[in-house]
Amino acid sequence: MTDREGARSFDRPRERPAPRESLGHTLDGQPIRLRFDSMTLVVAIKASCDGCRDFVHGDLTELAGVPLVVVSATDEGAPEWSGGRRAVVVAPELLKALDVRWPPFYVLVDPEGPRVVAEGVVFASAQVAQEIAAHLR
Repeated sequence: MTDREGARSFDRPRERPAPRESLGHTLDGQPIRLRFDSMTLVVAIKASCDGCRDFVHGDLTELAGVPLVVVSATDEGAPEWSGGRRAVVVAPELLKALDVRWPPFYVLVDPEGPRVVAEGVVFASAQVAQEIAAHLR
């Protein structure tokens, strides 16, 4: 086994409460209400982030089994996110409630509680899929 096999962005997640719902808006200013009724992956992105691009524009077949919400604290990256496969929700209050302090970062929200059950730094979609797989079974 090499040093990279089984590498994780965090050794142990900080399990903590998560909101049942949150408000935000689309990049064109339309209000949106997010509800966490099932296990949901929340990915916090920022502008000019290589690891974030996949979550807006990529195929993400390895994450097909989990609802995904792509969130930004600001609309600063709107030009590079427009036309993406996934909408970006601007929801700084959600990031604060989930204790996401810096992107690129992900949290997996379990509706039981609700609570954060996994978290980590985003390097690539395959890495995130591997890190959350045990929680989706």
